[in-house]
Amino acid sequence: MTTRILPAVGDPDAARSVSTLLSQLPDAEPAQPVTDSTQLVDTLARLAAASLDELPEVVLVHERIGPVPALELVREVALRFPAVGVVLITADASPVLFSAAMDSGARGLVTLPLGYEELASRVQAAAQWSLGVRRHLGGGAERITGPGGTVVTVSGAKGGVGATLTAVHLALAARASGRSVALVDMDLQSGDIASYLDVQFRRSVADLASIADISPRVLQDAVYVHETGLSLLLAPAEGERGEEVTDRAARQVVSALRGRHEVVVLDCGSRLDSANAAAIEMADTALLVTTPDVVAVRAAKRTVRMWERLQVRKAEETVTLVNRHHRSTEIQPPLVQKITGTRIAGVAVPANFKELAAVVDAGRLHELDAKSTVKQALWTLAGELGLVQAAGQPAKELTRAGDRGSLGLRRRNGGR
Repeated sequence: MTTRILPAVGDPDAARSVSTLLSQLPDAEPAQPVTDSTQLVDTLARLAAASLDELPEVVLVHERIGPVPALELVREVALRFPAVGVVLITADASPVLFSAAMDSGARGLVTLPLGYEELASRVQAAAQWSLGVRRHLGGGAERITGPGGTVVTVSGAKGGVGATLTAVHLALAARASGRSVALVDMDLQSGDIASYLDVQFRRSVADLASIADISPRVLQDAVYVHETGLSLLLAPAEGERGEEVTDRAARQVVSALRGRHEVVVLDCGSRLDSANAAAIEMADTALLVTTPDVVAVRAAKRTVRMWERLQVRKAEETVTLVNRHHRSTEIQPPLVQKITGTRIAGVAVPANFKELAAVVDAGRLHELDAKSTVKQALWTLAGELGLVQAAGQPAKELTRAGDRGSLGLRRRNGGR
């Protein structure tokens, strides 16, 4: 049987060396090497979305891959694509690194300089393991055909543009359509989700920062189940504790949540740190919220350019939402798209704060009336982003009749 192999090697010389050796392996079908961690994860996600059978049996990760460190990338691939055997290529053959690689989910380790016999042995072992996992998944009641739940990050071009409002209602729309949803406050120093939803809970995302392996039980203890059915993972009450959440911790948290929820929405605020940068990089959709004024649009452009410089997200892979939109405003969505170079959302949220004032002041944002034009726009956006159940599937209604009314807007727009 043919073994499909996907190498992830950043250095061109190393990539040629790996490709040459792989081409000599019997029954091997090596793919063109991917050059960075983002390209690897995106490629695997695209293949997994089509079918489990489209995934390669073996992924080779070179120690100098970037921008995500090799061991972190091994862990992410192992968590998101459990039917893929990951082999680490490294010059360090010490027991410490071997143990760390195994803990991260690697199925083998190949030392540099590469040797044919060792590479063939490790690839064969990883491929056999992968085939065994796939046979098990294929015969079970649940067949894993994708990388887990959908992850959406919501970031603000600057403070006060409505990122938290957007994140909360995207999560509520997904939940109202019957999906299991986690809403995470990654605005670690000044997150307001708890205030918007009238929640007091002592656990936060910072409590997961020092845990090497986040088990379902540990995750359950840190999550607050809201009356709407949302699973909330809140920002720490003490803002300085946000520094405890590293990029590694953020990756572990997002991976753990996407493995247990169909939709994960993260409010990343307007400040970029290593934790929310990691979340934005991992996300299926990165949403950037701005308002139609010169200062906010300039801030949106700066944010997009910074994401590109740091290799967090490309402009064309970012969706921009215009909030507080009015027809008489000089800056319209097409101009925002042109300035930022991003893809503009198909819906703009109207400027109607009067609809929001009462529920925001009461901390009951989830009780916003279904007739609200703001709510209708945001729930339509949730449909556009694919966060709600497809048309024709049964939707699990919330207890409030008003939320059922908002779902009607999605149905009238053909499921969008």
